[in-house]
Amino acid sequence: MRILITGAAGFLGSHLADRFLSDGHEVVGMDNLITGNLENIAHLADEPRFEFVEHDVTQFIDVQGELNGVLHFASPASPVDYLELPIQTLKVGSLGTHNALGLSLAKGARFLLASTSEVYGDPLVHPQPESYWGNVNPIGPRGVYDEAKRFAEAMTTAYRRYHGVDTRTVRIFNTYGPRMRPGDGRVVSNFIVQALLGHGLTVYGDGSQSRSFCYVSDEVEGIYRLFNSNEPHPVNIGNPDEYTVGQLAELIQALVNPDVGVTYLPLPTDDPKVRKPDITRARTLLGWEPLVSLDEGLRSTVAYFRSLQERGALKPPPVLTEDAEDAR
Repeated sequence: MRILITGAAGFLGSHLADRFLSDGHEVVGMDNLITGNLENIAHLADEPRFEFVEHDVTQFIDVQGELNGVLHFASPASPVDYLELPIQTLKVGSLGTHNALGLSLAKGARFLLASTSEVYGDPLVHPQPESYWGNVNPIGPRGVYDEAKRFAEAMTTAYRRYHGVDTRTVRIFNTYGPRMRPGDGRVVSNFIVQALLGHGLTVYGDGSQSRSFCYVSDEVEGIYRLFNSNEPHPVNIGNPDEYTVGQLAELIQALVNPDVGVTYLPLPTDDPKVRKPDITRARTLLGWEPLVSLDEGLRSTVAYFRSLQERGALKPPPVLTEDAEDAR
């Protein structure tokens, strides 16, 4: 196949490019580099089956030649990013999704939307199945990302129903691993960077809020299987093992620096109290479930951030105010 991945220089997009290339496919990677990083795809510079195009998908997308698939991963996807880029986040979820779907329609290509567990908001149902409609504050600081993705799901479904586009929708839960950006405001990268720098770990609230962390290789495998499946409806891809933020802090302290302390700050507005995927559909439809333990995944991720530290590429993550979004 020849596929387009938007957001290909980002954390997940770059790993997806690797996955498709490893199976012999051709990949066109597209990114405007607002939050993406060319270092994530530098290893593909001499790969003849990979082509990079610098382009903003909120503008009309034109890709020459045949396309068999479009995977739409372009979007700011961390709290720091979409607090600083709220309008761009809304535009890439709406205009960007529209343009990517239009390209899929024109090319007769399968389309996969990267949606998110954020569509469930601060959930009142736990764990979260795909049938749950969510509890989202549309005018809160998280709303620019949450509602952009909810709109993108509606647009994707409309293109399937009205135009007959062959669509897939993945709801991605908290994912971590190499190529995360230091200072992106996510809890795993925050804690690892703070511990490596010898700073106190910043915990928002009392640390009792829960999250479920999926290692990137597991996440990418689930997405890859979904793309190659016949399932048009949303599917959760995430790790159902649930940890509190406090437990995560203890794990990273033990792995990186037992001497660093913890600083507690007010919980940001609309921060979800719980987050855990129901992956029954992924297990049944895709034969997928995560394989990498949190301990194993954290060790690999810490090694990646240590390599950045050796290059002098680490800086302390920003501190979120009480009104800031926190997409952990």
